[in-house]
Amino acid sequence: MIVRNPLAVVPWRQAVVTVVGLPLVVTLAVLAYAWPAARIAPRHVPVGVVGTAAAARGAAEGLHRGAPGGFDVHRYPDQAAARSAIEHRDVYGAFVVGPGGVTVLQASAAGPSVAQLLDASGSRLAASAAAPAAVRTVDVVPVSAHDPRGLVFSSALLPLTICGVLVALVVTMSGAVMPGRRRLVALVTASAAGGLAALLVAQGFLGALPHEHAATWAGLALTVLAVAAPTAGLVTLVGRAGLGMGAVLMVFVGNPFSGSTSAPELLPTAVGDIGRWLPPGAGANLLRGTAYFGGSGSAGPLAVLAVWIVLGLAAVASGRPSPADLGDHLVAEGGGQALSRASLTVVPASEARVRRL
Repeated sequence: MIVRNPLAVVPWRQAVVTVVGLPLVVTLAVLAYAWPAARIAPRHVPVGVVGTAAAARGAAEGLHRGAPGGFDVHRYPDQAAARSAIEHRDVYGAFVVGPGGVTVLQASAAGPSVAQLLDASGSRLAASAAAPAAVRTVDVVPVSAHDPRGLVFSSALLPLTICGVLVALVVTMSGAVMPGRRRLVALVTASAAGGLAALLVAQGFLGALPHEHAATWAGLALTVLAVAAPTAGLVTLVGRAGLGMGAVLMVFVGNPFSGSTSAPELLPTAVGDIGRWLPPGAGANLLRGTAYFGGSGSAGPLAVLAVWIVLGLAAVASGRPSPADLGDHLVAEGGGQALSRASLTVVPASEARVRRL
């Protein structure tokens, strides 16, 4: 009886991919998501301070002692000016320091993690005062009562990114040869439908995006399109590998670097900077502006999304079919040519009998 080595049946390339490649991919994926979350800390978070010159200087020094380099402090003359800066997303919050204690002006809609950080910092400022000081918190721009911790908002980003990759997959690798113009229409239509579906769930069912529904729908659709268009463009330019490249860039880099669950200023500096320039991070920033801040602070992320969309659609419009479609087309064309040649080759019955003999 001959016993074969089961490893000899597996090609060596497949074995290398299974034993080395897949664990490496898993390691990098876990690292991409876990490392930024493990390094959350304030890094130049813009905040305001209201009070006399001495009180404002003391508050700034206290913030620096509590978190060196953690805050970028701006002074405002009164609470009204500080509130306006928060509502226009110039700062995340402000500390009003006076004889009655410390008032923390925050905006939980800008990021619950930052709001918690400001609460803790306000408590430290009050504790470090020469006399016991009270701490009062005012939420200038609160999150929806149906999503008090902002979990629905942050949880909606990953499905949006995956939806964008799936749209690119369906449009470019469905097996049907589709001209560039039709692909553009399909990408825009599918992204608009995906954004509407996300709005119906996140707001209609869960109530997490309470304001400016039309603008929020547009933001959701643009986020999906900013993921789908570049991914489809990569497939158009380099083939099937483009789908993997787009998925890695958007899902395994864009999502964990987006700061949607915290804030870009709480992530490592390089991570936060990269995340702002990728569609998931820009999309999250845009959605906060449309859903809670009346569009304030949306120009930058809107420009980022527009650049990704234009570049992606331009690549798709180049009209080169993806190898998947091209392969199917050539197979169909080759089969048709073979049938044509077979139908044109007619062998008389008498000649066929002579050949058999």
